Amino acid sequence: MINKIVAVQGNHPSKLNPLTDTSVFLANEIQNKKYKIFYYDPKDLSVVNSKVIAKGFFIKFNYSNKKFYKIIKKQNLDLTKCKFILIRQDPPFNLEYISTTYILDTIKTKVKIINNPTSVRNISEKLYSSKYQKYMPATIFTQNLHEIKKFFKKNKKVILKPIHSFSGNDIHLLTKFNSKLVNKFIKKHDHIMCQKFLTKISKGDKRVFIINGRVCGAISRVPKKGSILSNMSKGAKPTNIKLTSKEIKISKLIAKDLKKENIFFAGIDFIDQKLNGDINVTSPTGLKTLYDLSGKNLAKTFWKELKA
Repeated sequence: MINKIVAVQGNHPSKLNPLTDTSVFLANEIQNKKYKIFYYDPKDLSVVNSKVIAKGFFIKFNYSNKKFYKIIKKQNLDLTKCKFILIRQDPPFNLEYISTTYILDTIKTKVKIINNPTSVRNISEKLYSSKYQKYMPATIFTQNLHEIKKFFKKNKKVILKPIHSFSGNDIHLLTKFNSKLVNKFIKKHDHIMCQKFLTKISKGDKRVFIINGRVCGAISRVPKKGSILSNMSKGAKPTNIKLTSKEIKISKLIAKDLKKENIFFAGIDFIDQKLNGDINVTSPTGLKTLYDLSGKNLAKTFWKELKA
């Protein structure tokens, strides 16, 4: 019998907000099924004597306490002793992130890892969407100033996004072309994503949850007044919504592709019925918010599908 241990590779719990955090929500759900939760930071992952070891701690979550977690016991754990490992640290998707996927690759036949480390590495959250461009606003991926200038001339208002960032960080709305600013942006981020600005973002975007190849639910996030960012970490307000038939069709298509790619859990986003090109596979969020808004508990679905 494999130990009933779920390891979470993530940012330290002290940095998490239990009111919205999906990692805590997932861990709390499986903890209620008598699993132990082992938590470790990506930097504390090692290969020692051919074993994958994590320096971390067993932890108990409790939503009703003011301090929502309690560290039970610090330990170095051989991760093959776990039943499941969840990759849940925030991007940026940098070399440290990539290194952890290579390390976890070595044990993925012995432990179920969500999402599959090879797949996490192969699916760039923004670049993967280039195959769905017919469902997206006009978008280019480049670090060529001339291409960006041409694109701007045609589209008038353009969003600049780093390819490997997250949570609405470093997103810039270009309303007049400024070579100096764009050059600086490229210098900082290398390849960037440039996308035609959709004014309907003021009404919110839609985050769709995909679990094991199925479209399982969605929420909307409405930017605060004067903002173009629909991330809750940037003050956007979540609301309950239904998907349109067009959004469902596109979501199902992507869900099917992601299942083929061994991605178990993902989040995709729409603005004005157009895919915005963020295919979240590293650390998708929003499950706790969906539960608070609708009573729909996708953490139950997540574990049920995973154990099946």
